[in-house]
Parts: sequence; structure tokens; C-alpha cells
Amino acid sequence: MRLRRPEPHELPLLSALCLRSKAVWGYDEAFLEACRAELTIHAEELESTPLCVAEHNGAIVGVAQIVVDGAVADLQKLFIEPSAIGLGVGRSLFAWVISTAKDLGARHLTIDADPGAVGFYKRMGAAEHGLVPSGSIPGRMLPRLQIDL
Repeated sequence: MRLRRPEPHELPLLSALCLRSKAVWGYDEAFLEACRAELTIHAEELESTPLCVAEHNGAIVGVAQIVVDGAVADLQKLFIEPSAIGLGVGRSLFAWVISTAKDLGARHLTIDADPGAVGFYKRMGAAEHGLVPSGSIPGRMLPRLQIDL
């Protein structure tokens, strides 16, 4: 597996990957459509936020994005191609997230997680840190997790 920065022409593919990955949790089309804007990666984000893609056998199989503001890094995206789940892609991308956040001076990583992904983040060392409103679904609350870096 190889980790690298995404290319501008790959952004539509990465956004589609985010939606396919989100669908793994059994959400219907209306739910996924409500999430589309939040899961779309825009060209300006290539310059304004750290982004990483994972490749396996020449195919993109995952994407991660963080935003760092002072001592706090926020995990914006960590999505895995459904056919690549279980290959270690998530672990590799999460290691990149931690390393990049530390390099940029963050002391804490926050994760507003899909409920289905909480177990993965806990295995990575995150602890529950309350609830936050969903950025896509009005009235929906998401688990917030945190890792001290």
C-alpha cells in the first residue's frame, strides 16, 4: 500500500469513494444524498487542509483529511473503499492522521464519528468525548471522540 497526496483530477473519484464508504453502514439513498455536500472534497481543500490517499495495486482505496487549528486537529474524513475494508487501509491512514497532526503542532485529535465507526476509532486509542450535531442531518447527534497526541 502507498500513501500520497491526491491529485486535483482525482477529487470527484475521492468524493464518490466517501459516499460508497458511508453506504456500508446501511444508509438509504436519501440519507446519503443529505451527506453529499459534507463528503465532497473541493479543489481549494488541496491547499488548505492536509489530505492523503491510499493506493493498493494501483487503485485508490482510501482517503483521509484533517484540519488543524492550534493545538486541536479535527478528523474531517477517513473513508475506505468497501472492497478494501479489512486490508489495513484504515489503520495506515489513521497512522498518517496522527503523525500529520503531531507534525502540525496539534496536541489533541477530535473525531466526530459515524456511530458505526466508533469501534474502529476506539481500537485506535480514541475515547468518547460527548455528542455533537451532524453537519448533514438536522437533529442527528454524532459521537465525538478524542485522542491526546
